[in-house]
Amino acid sequence: MIRKFTALVLASLALQACATDRLSYVGQAPPMTPIQNPADLAGTGPSQLPMPMPRMPQQRYAQNSTANNSLWNANSPTFFGDPRADQVGDIVTVNIDISDSAQLNNTTNRSRTSAEDSDLTNFLGADLTGFFNDSIDPTSLTSLGSSSSLAGTGSVNRTESISLTVAALVTQVLPNGNLVIAGRQEVRVNNEVRELLITGIARPQDIGSDNTIAHTQIAEARISYGGRGHLSDVQRPRYGQELYDILMPF
Repeated sequence: MIRKFTALVLASLALQACATDRLSYVGQAPPMTPIQNPADLAGTGPSQLPMPMPRMPQQRYAQNSTANNSLWNANSPTFFGDPRADQVGDIVTVNIDISDSAQLNNTTNRSRTSAEDSDLTNFLGADLTGFFNDSIDPTSLTSLGSSSSLAGTGSVNRTESISLTVAALVTQVLPNGNLVIAGRQEVRVNNEVRELLITGIARPQDIGSDNTIAHTQIAEARISYGGRGHLSDVQRPRYGQELYDILMPF
């Protein structure tokens, strides 16, 4: 009971905090988030993943010690240097092109019928027909029966299509060379702020020569696209209704 009360109090405080934030810009456009370190975004802290032994660090633009008179840098994969992101603070462009569709149809039918009858006319050779009074028939002491049936039908028809491009920053270089990236983009149009968040882990080899990478090549990708403002408030149920739906057991 105490846990339920505590959860109710915390939920109420959270709802009040959300309401206070929305009340702070009544009659105005929703404020945009100030620029901050992408590593501070939720879920983009230092990644704790199984890693191989760390490799020896190499300078990004090291000089070729064996051929000082050569224009070719032995540590660079190209003559003019590699423009792709590979260090903390570098920018990489992420192309998000999601086109998913799912169609599921399920049908369930179940039925069961059971019956039980019992009588007691003899016991250890003794005739019990006269043991019971006239209102009890020993040949039909119990007669039990039950039947149940279930019919269920469900269907899902879902189609999603998202095509976006966002620039993300490299926030961490893992010991095996993989890059932890995080980025946020906000656009405000007509008192509505659209926010795009992306985080994940990318291999440097998957980054193209134009410094772009597809979202399908990002491991542990977390992509969030939503908004806040007048239109979002109308489409969202009220706080009291959400709380009632969560706590109502029926």
